[in-house]
Amino acid sequence: MGIKSHPAKYIKFFIYLIFIILLNIAASTFFFRIDLTKNKIYSLSDVSKTVVSTLSEPLTLKVFFSKNIPAPYNNIEQYLRDLLEEYSINSKEYFNYTFYNLSNDEKDIGEKSEGNKELAKSYGIEPIQIQSVEKDEIKFIKAYMGLVIIHGDLVERMPMITETQKLEYKLTTKIKKMNDKISTLLALPEKIKIKLFLSSSLFDVSRQMGLDRLSDLPKQLEEVMEKLNGKNYNKLDFTYLDPTKDEKLYESTEKLNLMTLKWGDQKDGVQEGKGRIGLTMEYKDEISTIDLLQMYQIPLIGTKYELIAKDSLEEIINKNVESLININKNLGYLADHGTRPLFEKKQQRQRQRIDLNNFRRLISQNYSLEEINITEDNISESLKCFIIAHPTQNFTDYELFQIDQFLMRGNSLAIFLDSFSVLPPMGGNNFGMREYAPMNTNLEKMLNHYGVNVDNSVALDKTCIKENNRQQGGQREIYTAPVILSKHINQQPEYMKNIKELIVYKNSPVSIISENISKNDISVTQLMETSEKSWIMSEHINLNPAYIVPPESEEELGSHPLAYMLEGSFKSYFSGKSKPVREIKNTNTDEKEADLSEQTKIISDEKFLEKGKKGKLFIIGSSEMLTDTLIDQEGQTPNAVFIMNIIDHLNNRDEIAVLRSKIQSLNPIDELAGSTKTIIKALNIAVLPILVILFGMIVWKKRASRKKQIEAIFS
Repeated sequence: MGIKSHPAKYIKFFIYLIFIILLNIAASTFFFRIDLTKNKIYSLSDVSKTVVSTLSEPLTLKVFFSKNIPAPYNNIEQYLRDLLEEYSINSKEYFNYTFYNLSNDEKDIGEKSEGNKELAKSYGIEPIQIQSVEKDEIKFIKAYMGLVIIHGDLVERMPMITETQKLEYKLTTKIKKMNDKISTLLALPEKIKIKLFLSSSLFDVSRQMGLDRLSDLPKQLEEVMEKLNGKNYNKLDFTYLDPTKDEKLYESTEKLNLMTLKWGDQKDGVQEGKGRIGLTMEYKDEISTIDLLQMYQIPLIGTKYELIAKDSLEEIINKNVESLININKNLGYLADHGTRPLFEKKQQRQRQRIDLNNFRRLISQNYSLEEINITEDNISESLKCFIIAHPTQNFTDYELFQIDQFLMRGNSLAIFLDSFSVLPPMGGNNFGMREYAPMNTNLEKMLNHYGVNVDNSVALDKTCIKENNRQQGGQREIYTAPVILSKHINQQPEYMKNIKELIVYKNSPVSIISENISKNDISVTQLMETSEKSWIMSEHINLNPAYIVPPESEEELGSHPLAYMLEGSFKSYFSGKSKPVREIKNTNTDEKEADLSEQTKIISDEKFLEKGKKGKLFIIGSSEMLTDTLIDQEGQTPNAVFIMNIIDHLNNRDEIAVLRSKIQSLNPIDELAGSTKTIIKALNIAVLPILVILFGMIVWKKRASRKKQIEAIFS
């Protein structure tokens, strides 16, 4: 019997084949992806889309990758290509990228590949050594895996891209860092108004104040502004105003908190008068005031005045420009009063251990840390966030006033406060038992006024870190290092999302003084607390794990808050009080200063902010959270993410905090009660076999029933 052909079947086959080919071609051009992950880790975040869409000048990425890189590095290039394509789709025409091949294969090596290698080296991209497994042999090869970002005259490098995790975060923050100032300045709808208020009446008493060249100040400022305008796309508008010539102008400057001086009749014929001096920078509704005159109180001599240096003035104005247009990247860090050091000081006789290395490195990726010695200098007007970590020495009223007014100006404070100090070991040797005593630096009183208190105690917890006990075997609980589980972390704020487990150490409980909070428009957010199995050690504090015994009574156990975020308009600690004056030691008793104390009786009538703008105050009862013990170098642990997110929130960069939390990969298993664990074990041991038996019986019954039906049909 012959086989008949069916032409219709072959026609259908070819039609289907052509359709599949066309579909694949279309799919390679028009594609879409669905990100099914909970945190959308494979989708471009909103902040990344915003950053590339606001580029106002060309930005180019040059990517240098070797061919045929072994696993697990072979997927990085494809991931990077997809990521840059996403950037490109969401950007304007200003975003460009190019991949350069740098082959290690002798067959592919040519003039082009060698030229690409020279180009990579010119940008500081060097090959790195990676491990390869071929035919059960471990080999090490050199490969290029880096990129550079070029924006105008700015160049940022990423010389080693060895993982896809945090790649979007790193790229977006670098692009944002480069683009912010240029784009923001070019897009400003109006100029930044800079006004010098200098009463000409002050020229009459400038000699008595030791300021012979005070009258040259307007000309110096004009020169500074001309130089800064060239760097800021001519967005600065400078004006010199004399309140002496216009009484209405003098009255209108009352609310600007400019330095105001008054004096009586002088011996050299100068009559009684008054005057104001200061610089204001205004953009839209934001006004920043810069003190041009520093005033010091010298014992036995009197008041000394010092005009700000021209070089310093240029830097201060530039920082304030960045602050006004919200691209400020400077963080203030208290460097005196016994705080934890950020850098090693060569002049220190007894060098302190630097244990904030990881914190400093992570912060430096997005911010510039500026050390502030508050005993000598004022807190810069350009700063928007000030960090105080582990102060151990008393603050004077004037120093507290500087911190208070910084918060009143609508800025942010981050305070890592230890409530106790370590006493010398008992017995006079290093092997004696250490004890801890309550610490008071006067900063605590000001915090109490704001409505928050760090208790003089330590929170201990049964839910804690466990370490191997080499001497006795088994594990030992470190009750001083509580593990804060997800259910005890407030994940409602955007900057706290996806932070599911934290570790704290030697943390004091933090409490809210409701009476002081209710007096002001302050919102309070508790960020974390200990578990229900924690207790407080407040007397005879001894943190040696071998001597800590949990309380027997369950009534003594309970949760305790460890950190708060306060936001709103705070009331000044110095409200209703006179403004403190800085005092400095008498180091110069020359005739000029002695004569100054006798002749000059010029007093300051300067006002200060008694009710603040909306500011933020973060408080936690331990500075250990910043140390290398709890923060990793790469910034991938929840502790590091928590600290960086807090800093970003204090600097109004919640979108960056959300982007960072997006790649947080720790997903701890929820803690279960002992009875729940027993039930789950019973289900696995007994119930599952029973279900298998029941399923088998059901199948057997169905087969028996089917057999009977077949027999009935053929009987």
